[in-house]
Amino acid sequence: MAFRLKLVPETTRFDFFRYQRYTLGFSVLMVLVSVLLIATMGLNFGIDFRGGTTIRTESSTAVDVGGYRAAVAPLNLGDVSITEVFDPTFGPDKHVAMIRIQAQPGAESATPELVIAVETALLGADPAVKFVSVESVGPKVSGELIQTALLAVLAATGAILFYIWLRFEWQYAVGAVAALVHDVTVTVGIFAVLQLKFDLSIIAALLTILGYSINDTVVVFDRLRENLMKYKVMPLREVMNISVNETLSRTVMTSGTTLIALTALLVLGGDVIRGFVFAMTWGVVVGTYSSVFVAKNIVLYLGVNREPGKPAAGPQAEGFDAVP
Repeated sequence: MAFRLKLVPETTRFDFFRYQRYTLGFSVLMVLVSVLLIATMGLNFGIDFRGGTTIRTESSTAVDVGGYRAAVAPLNLGDVSITEVFDPTFGPDKHVAMIRIQAQPGAESATPELVIAVETALLGADPAVKFVSVESVGPKVSGELIQTALLAVLAATGAILFYIWLRFEWQYAVGAVAALVHDVTVTVGIFAVLQLKFDLSIIAALLTILGYSINDTVVVFDRLRENLMKYKVMPLREVMNISVNETLSRTVMTSGTTLIALTALLVLGGDVIRGFVFAMTWGVVVGTYSSVFVAKNIVLYLGVNREPGKPAAGPQAEGFDAVP
């Protein structure tokens, strides 16, 4: 007999919209608080957004990232990122590393004295190291990166809005985009509260969160559309509850297995990817929550067109005002 793991029963009857005013209000409050914290506390931008210096090294011995970091630590250079570069074209005796140092106060670019001090420190950790190139990124380029990153998130959100609008109806699109804005804002807000480093890898995490969140939202939307045709006279609130309950097992399994992998990376992955993994972990939790308690609540309030040719049923008919 085959064994099947079940995190939730096959049939559930949870009333997800019993406290819809409170859950939606809590979500709005989290977004407003996140915006306030971002505006007042600011973000701890990494080298990508603050500018800095990149030193590329080559060595005939294996790169010891910990040794490199310990060597430059006494110089008190602030945010220093050290990563090993892998390329299939590299020979067995070619080991490449990238050392990225944040822009120092009062300097547009790295001074010769700073570069010499870093090179001397690295030579103490690895006498075979060679310095291939030194590049500096100024505040102007960093500002352009911030604008590009913001445009990337907005473009992804706009594309998702257009896709949902074409596939479903405008009410679904509004609900889905509201959930995405909620996820991104709250995720950035937690980075402002904890003052975690915010760099391009976090932008990549935000874009991944958008895809993950909309995937879960579309699954429930698909089931909702099927059930609306199946239960033609049932109130929209009840059809939504049925749809969420029917997809609950899939949601729990998907989110649960994803969180298991992310938790392992968060604990064992090291400092290099910790910020990215933390953003993903938080985003999965918030995205799963918003798929039901933000996207579906807004669709419930706006109503949907259950009969082509007639206006959509608004909140007066099946939305918030219909709740006892």
